[in-house]
Amino acid sequence: MKHQTLDQLQSVADVHAEATLLIATRGQRLERWAQLLEQNPDRCLGALAGTEYISAEVRDRMRSAGSPITVAFEDPIFRAQGLKEDTYGEAKRFFELTDWQLHEIVCHCHVGATMPARWAATRVRAAVSGKFGFFAWLRGVFML
Repeated sequence: MKHQTLDQLQSVADVHAEATLLIATRGQRLERWAQLLEQNPDRCLGALAGTEYISAEVRDRMRSAGSPITVAFEDPIFRAQGLKEDTYGEAKRFFELTDWQLHEIVCHCHVGATMPARWAATRVRAAVSGKFGFFAWLRGVFML
C-alpha cells in the first residue's frame, strides 16, 4: 500500500474530509438522517409495504428505491461510518431502531405508497425523542 497525502488523494478520488467526523451516538446518527431528509423536504420518497406483517428474515431484506433509508445510504458520511446498504435490516442495525420505530418511519400504512421527505424527517425525529403520535406528527408538519 502506498502512503499518500490528502492532497494527493483528492487528485484521484472524491475525498470527503467531513466523513472522518465521528457520528458516535444513536441520537447523532438519527439527527443527521433527519437533516438529510430536510435538505429536500418535498422530495417524494417511496414507502415500504407491510413491514409489520412480513417475517423478520424477509423484512430485513426489504428495500424500496428512493425510500427514506435510501436518503441515508446516499450520504458518504453514513457509508464511511458503516451503513452498508439501503435495506430495512441495515437501517435497523445502523440507527439502532426497533422494528416498531422503523415501521413508524418507513411503512406505507401511515402514508400510502409515497411520502414527502419532510414527513419522514418528522418521524425520524420522533424516534430520537421517543414521542410518536398524532401531536408529534402535527407539531413536525407545522414546525418545518
